[in-house]
Amino acid sequence: MSPNKVAGAGAGCTQAAQPRPRDWLLLVSLVLIWAVSWPVIKIGVGQISPIWYGCLRYAIAAVILFGVVALRGELALPPRSDLPLVVVSGALQMATYSALTALALTILPPGRASVLAFSTPVLVAPLAAWQLGEKVTLRISAGVMIGCAGIVAIASPSFAVGGKQAMAYAMLMGAAAVWAITIVTVRGHRFKVSALSLAPWQMLIATALLLPVAMSAEGLPRQFTFLGAATLAYVAPVATAFAYWAVVEAGRRFAASTMSMALLATPGFGLLISAWSLNEPINSSLITGVALTATGIRLTIARQS
Repeated sequence: MSPNKVAGAGAGCTQAAQPRPRDWLLLVSLVLIWAVSWPVIKIGVGQISPIWYGCLRYAIAAVILFGVVALRGELALPPRSDLPLVVVSGALQMATYSALTALALTILPPGRASVLAFSTPVLVAPLAAWQLGEKVTLRISAGVMIGCAGIVAIASPSFAVGGKQAMAYAMLMGAAAVWAITIVTVRGHRFKVSALSLAPWQMLIATALLLPVAMSAEGLPRQFTFLGAATLAYVAPVATAFAYWAVVEAGRRFAASTMSMALLATPGFGLLISAWSLNEPINSSLITGVALTATGIRLTIARQS
């Protein structure tokens, strides 16, 4: 998920006057769940082909969230005014993003991949200026340039080898770009119903789009291994269904600046977890890139504080 915002997740939410300890626990849990999900998905796409992995992930999560929404008495078709944005979010934020990141993770280590995939805010600022006419201050411009320098530093090892690695980095930047497009598309939109009630429909759209792609590009799924199924058992219900509910709930209780800074820690934790669990190497280019990207993101989201 993007550290800037989940598209539409905070729409219509009101913030509590003072977050309680359990609210902080929810926010910390959300960061750790997403951080862990990167090495878990890395393992998963080594067992299940990547497009099928994304398809199954959203199919399972959609079923769970349909159940949650039904229990809350909010199950209904999306209002007509919300439908175009539900389609955009399902197609770009979920289907395209998950497919590109899963394909990239078949090649790249998860920690490095997570930092680039979370670089979305660096791309949102110029896109919002172009499409929405938002003012770009000197601080935001500096943030975009610093963030781009961090992206280059992280991807620099691929410059020498090219080939699949360069393609994987391009996929990650494509994933960040489609998420940025989604964010700009929904910015300022007033949803008629809660973001949570729209989430299973978005995931259903993602599943419907990924299914024919998986069938045509990867054929029928191979026999699942226990390890592949175990990763899906974490990613679909926990890192997708529960995490989407959690980000909506946390968005009601915390200021946007607090949410942004907390979620900004996700790729850092993901990198540390990947280094510990999968022996992902941490070198100077990665450290420099993480520092520059984090600084750039912080500067570009400063106006939300």
